Amino acid sequence: MAIDRLIQRTLAALRDLRDRAVAFEAEHASELESVAAQHRSSARNLLHYLSIRQTDIRGLQQDLHSLGLSSLGVLEANALATLNAVIANLEALAGVAASEPPAPPVDFRSGRLLLRDHTRRLFGPAPRDRAVRIMVTMPSAAAEDARLVEELLRAGMDLMRINCAHDDAASWRRMAAHLRRAEQVVGRRCAIQADLGGPKLRTGSIEPIGHFARIKPRRDPAGRLLAPARIWLTPATRAEPAPPGTTATLPVTGGSLRPLRPGDVLLMTDLRGRKRRLTIVAREGGSALAETGKTVYAAAGEPFTVLRDGVPVAEFSLGDLPGVTAPIPLLAGETLVLTRDDAAGRAAVRDASGNVVRPAQIHCTLAAAFERVRVGDRVWLDDGKIGGTVISNDGERIDLTVTQVPPDGGRLRAEKGINFPDTELGLDALTEKDLADLREVVQFADVVALSFVRSPDDVHQLATRLRELGADRVGMLLKIENATAFRNLPRILLTSLRTPPVGVMVARGDLAVEVGFERLSEIQEEILWLCEAAHVPVVWATQVLEGLAKGGAPTRAEVSDAVMSSRAECVMLNKGPKVVGTVAFLANVLERMEEHHDKRMALLRRLSVSEL
Repeated sequence: MAIDRLIQRTLAALRDLRDRAVAFEAEHASELESVAAQHRSSARNLLHYLSIRQTDIRGLQQDLHSLGLSSLGVLEANALATLNAVIANLEALAGVAASEPPAPPVDFRSGRLLLRDHTRRLFGPAPRDRAVRIMVTMPSAAAEDARLVEELLRAGMDLMRINCAHDDAASWRRMAAHLRRAEQVVGRRCAIQADLGGPKLRTGSIEPIGHFARIKPRRDPAGRLLAPARIWLTPATRAEPAPPGTTATLPVTGGSLRPLRPGDVLLMTDLRGRKRRLTIVAREGGSALAETGKTVYAAAGEPFTVLRDGVPVAEFSLGDLPGVTAPIPLLAGETLVLTRDDAAGRAAVRDASGNVVRPAQIHCTLAAAFERVRVGDRVWLDDGKIGGTVISNDGERIDLTVTQVPPDGGRLRAEKGINFPDTELGLDALTEKDLADLREVVQFADVVALSFVRSPDDVHQLATRLRELGADRVGMLLKIENATAFRNLPRILLTSLRTPPVGVMVARGDLAVEVGFERLSEIQEEILWLCEAAHVPVVWATQVLEGLAKGGAPTRAEVSDAVMSSRAECVMLNKGPKVVGTVAFLANVLERMEEHHDKRMALLRRLSVSEL
């Protein structure tokens, strides 16, 4: 009978899968010996899972489904136990003697418990109403604003993320201190994660187009004045802080502001040759506050004449103003030069016919790029908005042909990320700055995140440094943000299990640029599968509910993404003016989704619309 042949064929295929999984573990016995004893079961399960996934089993899955058996769709946490159970059922259906199954490292219960335990050891206890944690990136203001930290904790923050690429050690310590005080007030624990910056791979500065300030009053869509611009005039040599609500601060030289009175009028000619009148409305200390209902382009060195009752009574000038830069415009087919020299970047120079006579150029902050990049390698800039292909590299400059820009052309700014997805840069994930920062953050952090992980050696380096600092208690979070790290992920996971606790962050922004946006969903799925097989917790990161955090309203796509994030053990939110409300919103989404999913397994509670 056909059903008997199907059972026999399926049973033979499953036994073969199991035999190969056990053999694969044996081949890697030496690597298992170096794994921490409490994580060896997880490492064995990972090896079994890797062996199973080396084969395309989609046909086998269909056969299992047609027999009413598990189709192996959610075997990550307990791979060998799943194979044993399905084989036992098939043997019973076939009416053959049960085979002696190999003892699995974990069963259906212990596999999930290990993942939960490893998550708890890394991130701390789970909140009361959900298992998925919420991580929040701290803005610089958190160093001074203790109330903001307390509000985030009340809203549902489970991990405070401190980005060591910003602020300084004193600011990080204040953020941590605010959190520890807030914990006492709110009555709940929150872990602290410090993100090491890693190698700096960015565009350099751009030469300014001038030194001026653009000052605009507030107007409605019809152009009617809503509020004048408020300008704080303060001595250039002894600046005083501006009062709240100030539109702009201008330094002045060549005279004292103390004689000014409310009602005095300042006459000036701005950068465009427009006559402008500023009215003094207040004076405080050695400074004064002026208002204007017109847009002003104030340039350094511009003279002011003070009128009182229509009579000139004083003069002074504007002091130095910061340079104003414009992004470098780029079109497809043009050349962009990346320079080792840190000279300010500049736009292309064109002749009268519009032809480029000198290409645009900008500094690349990573010296290793000039030693490793080859002709034909791809380069992405500004989170993948601008793409190019290397046409030459002489060790001092890399010439690119621009191949991809937005529909209206590219606009490249300073301090934007650069990705070389085809280039093995040979970088250590820990820079000298990272090592200095690490000595500071281990004093208060529960977790340290390692940026730009590429190989198991990077994991070993961080573990060694933590041990040398006597910080073995501090967990490691490995940020997977480049194609090399993804390719090496199985080896990275095995190495990380030597020194638990450990977790993985799916840094989807840089990762999408490296592997291609069209492959991101596929890649993040594979990362989730592999980490679950190793019982390693995952952080779902990059632009989660970004619109809500920054503007107060999420898009439908963002809400769907937040729902999908419930499959990870932690979700990261970036900073934004509406971040407190965003934490509460995400917490509500995650609580609701726990009624419907356990990782990728659907939980079939009673439908809300189950009656006709």
